Amino acid sequence: MTTEREKMTAGKPFEQFDHELIKRRILVREMLQKINNTPNNEERNTMIKGLFAETGDEFFVETDLQFDYGFNIHIGNNFFGNYRLTLMDSCPITFGKNCYIGPNCGLYTNIHPLNAKERINDVELGAPITIGDNAWFGGDVTILPGVTLGDNVVVGAGAVVTKSFGDNVVIAGNPAKVLKTIDNGQDDN
Repeated sequence: MTTEREKMTAGKPFEQFDHELIKRRILVREMLQKINNTPNNEERNTMIKGLFAETGDEFFVETDLQFDYGFNIHIGNNFFGNYRLTLMDSCPITFGKNCYIGPNCGLYTNIHPLNAKERINDVELGAPITIGDNAWFGGDVTILPGVTLGDNVVVGAGAVVTKSFGDNVVIAGNPAKVLKTIDNGQDDN
């Protein structure tokens, strides 16, 4: 038998008011109150690591972090998340290594149906978000469900990313588009 959590994580329609999911959201809310009110960086980040599916050793997130479940969040080594990071993780959110996320950024995997009857009946689903290695997001970036960004991507402040982009690009705008490519060749030094 497939659980609502398994359906949710797989991006299938799920019942958001399932007892197991509600219980996890309550636990996360309680923990986030503690986490976001803990001034000691090491203590705060240790608590966060305990709720995420995985993180690298070098991991730092500022206060006012928000997320739904945590068990769908996968973060590579050398990660920095600035103030007010929101990770709506009904589906997996995966960051590669060396990612730097500016303040007020939101990554949203949740999708509500366009059809009003389905929406009123609390049908929900999602699509995963994958961020490659060496990403840098300016402040106020929004990443929508199903987006994949390649390696070495820079996302300009205020961008709304509605589709996927490959490696070595600077993207910005609403909706985000490629502004330029980046030469990430090796230095001769």
